[in-house]
Amino acid sequence: MKISKILDRIKANINEVIDYFNQPRTKLVWKKRLGEFFGKLFRMIILFGLCFVILFPIIQQISMALRAPQDVNNPAVIWIPENWSLMNLKISIVVLDYWRALLNTFQLSFISMLLQLFSTALAGYAFSRLRFRGSNILFIFVIITIVTPPQALSLAQFLYFRQTGLIGKQFSIYLMSGLGMGIRSGIFIYIFRQFFKGLPSELAESAQLDGASVFRTFWNIMLPNARGAIVTVGLFAFVWQWNDAYYVAIFDVSSEAFPLLTMQLINAAEGMYQALFYTGGLSLIGQNVWENPLFLALISNVSALLMMLPLLLMYLLVQKQFVESIERTGIVG
Repeated sequence: MKISKILDRIKANINEVIDYFNQPRTKLVWKKRLGEFFGKLFRMIILFGLCFVILFPIIQQISMALRAPQDVNNPAVIWIPENWSLMNLKISIVVLDYWRALLNTFQLSFISMLLQLFSTALAGYAFSRLRFRGSNILFIFVIITIVTPPQALSLAQFLYFRQTGLIGKQFSIYLMSGLGMGIRSGIFIYIFRQFFKGLPSELAESAQLDGASVFRTFWNIMLPNARGAIVTVGLFAFVWQWNDAYYVAIFDVSSEAFPLLTMQLINAAEGMYQALFYTGGLSLIGQNVWENPLFLALISNVSALLMMLPLLLMYLLVQKQFVESIERTGIVG
């Protein structure tokens, strides 16, 4: 009797569950939950795939950097090195003259960033607040500089700086940045113009009523409120100058006394033999290093990793501020 009662109770519970799931409202709820689950699963797969595509070159470069030089021609070594070694990093540091070039590149990028910030912010404020006849036409020319390839202006710029005796000096880069002709300055002027146009006009009007001049209104009132645009422009200006090799090569800024990472990376093959000799890698690779294009490509990849490592660390430090500034300035592409 007890067993039959237990079976009847189980049967009744099963029927209650079936009746519950057969209700129209319950079906809608479960359909919604299943739809949300598969939607989240699909987004997770897409994001994971995109992250893998983006991070794949970096992961591959790290794997190459940690393998021994003698394993460069080993077809069995694909991802995980068979012999772990820091020799490739040592060779790349010597090839790049890394510590001197790192300091010089940081100096050039940082000063250029500050000059770009000041010149483009001032121009953007003028286009947004100081309306005058022909300002729209001038702003159209600024937009044209965004789409004009730098090669179209390089000859005129080179001739001008040669006549003024600035070829071979980093002051030529500073002068272009300070005059609003730095790398992609047109984009920065556009960002500041749109940001200042979005600020309340009452801020400038109240400052002018208190007797502030135009420049003091810009410096003390408008610029401190443009933090989002400053972070965005500052980071872009620093990174683009850090990776620049075109203007540095045209104006012959990099030299033995002032090495830069980009030019050292381009000329990495020239210092390869000397780097192998000083680091002891010549005995591992052999005298016929120039007949091994895989090793030359390996050192180039490791050198590129060392070059972008400071940028990755810097981005991790300012990631939150950068994302917030992108949202405030409205940059979406």
